[in-house]
Amino acid sequence: QVRLVESGGGSVQTGGSLRVSCTASKFAFSSYCMAWFRQFPNKEREGVAFIGANGNHTAKYADSVKGRFTIALDKGNPDTTTLLLRIDNLEPADTAMYVCAAYTGRGYCPGLTTSGYNYWGRGTQVSVSS
Repeated sequence: QVRLVESGGGSVQTGGSLRVSCTASKFAFSSYCMAWFRQFPNKEREGVAFIGANGNHTAKYADSVKGRFTIALDKGNPDTTTLLLRIDNLEPADTAMYVCAAYTGRGYCPGLTTSGYNYWGRGTQVSVSS
């Protein structure tokens, strides 16, 4: 069973930067992808970025966050995998619960859609004040 635990959320002012992390127990699979979503109150979960674990770690972003969000994967620890999300030039509209997800199936990575990911974290809250 893969366990995902997010951390690094907090309260920041508009224009600031923040890095959130998601620590996963080491995957027993060589092929997987991971993603960040954000959850607004009373709205559907929104995909912001995803990254593949193979090769050169290809990453893709939602149009709404391109240029401000950077996703990265750290597999240096022998026991865990860490998914990172750096958010620059924060805006009040970025206020949300940030949740990480992992897909370990044999098909294509689900990308920015919620369906398909088989592991989810509980999230870390990011609040941006003006």
